[in-house]
Amino acid sequence: MRVSETEFRAALLDADQPVPTGLHDSAARPAGCRFDVYRNNVAASLTDALHEGFPAISSLLGKTNMDGVAGLFLRAHPPRTPRLMLYGAAFPDFLAGLEQLAHLGYLADVARLELALRHAYHAADATPITPERLGQTAPETLLTARLTLAPALRLLRAPWPIHDIWRYALEPGAPQPRTEPQDMLITRPDFDPAPHLLPPGGAAWIATLQAGQSWSAAEDAARTEAPDFDLTPVLTLLLQGGAITDLIPER
Repeated sequence: MRVSETEFRAALLDADQPVPTGLHDSAARPAGCRFDVYRNNVAASLTDALHEGFPAISSLLGKTNMDGVAGLFLRAHPPRTPRLMLYGAAFPDFLAGLEQLAHLGYLADVARLELALRHAYHAADATPITPERLGQTAPETLLTARLTLAPALRLLRAPWPIHDIWRYALEPGAPQPRTEPQDMLITRPDFDPAPHLLPPGGAAWIATLQAGQSWSAAEDAARTEAPDFDLTPVLTLLLQGGAITDLIPER
C-alpha cells in the first residue's frame, strides 16, 4: 500500500496524526518510532528557522508562545523549497489572521520588516551611481528624469512604530516605542541590510520613484503628504546605501 504525498505531509507536520499506514523503513519494518523521530526533527528545524528568521517576533512573544505559533504555522504553510533561509514568507499575513493575537496588531508589520531585511540580504547585486553623477546633472534634466533603484531596496509603511518596536525587541536598553506611524527604508550598502527610519514624505517620494515616475512627480507626491518635506536626508540615505543604480533622462 503506497502512502500519498498529501497523507505523508499531513502526518509529518502534525504530531497528532497517526503514522501513515503502509509506511516502512528500508528493511520493510513498520516506520513507527522512526517516523516520530523524523517528524520531531522536521518540526524542530522549521520552528528554529522561524525563531532565527523573525527574532523580534520571537522576543516579543517569548519562546513558549513563539513555539506554539510556529507549530500552527508550519502545519498551514509547509516549506515550498529546501532552503530554510527563505522559510516564512507567509508568516506576517498568518500573524495578522490569528484571532488570539489580534490585540497585538503591530506583530504582522514587525514581521514584514524582518522578512524585508532577509529578502534584502538575498537580493541581487547592483552597481550604484556616484553622487558626482547626480551633481553634474542639470536641474531641469534631473526633474524630468527617472531613477532606477537597487533590487535590495525595501520600503515599508505601517500604522505602527515598527522601527521603534523592532529596536525595543532586539536592542537592550532601547527606548520605549513612540505612539506614531513609521515608514522605513532598507538599503544594503555592503553585505548587510541597513534599516532606516524615514522622515515625513520620504516614503511617498521613494514609492513614486519605484512606480517609474519622474523626480518631479516624486517631489509632488512627497509634498502633498508632507508640505515641509526635505529631500536632502532621504536622498543622502539612498546614495550612502548604494540604492540608486541609474538615472534615466526623459527623451
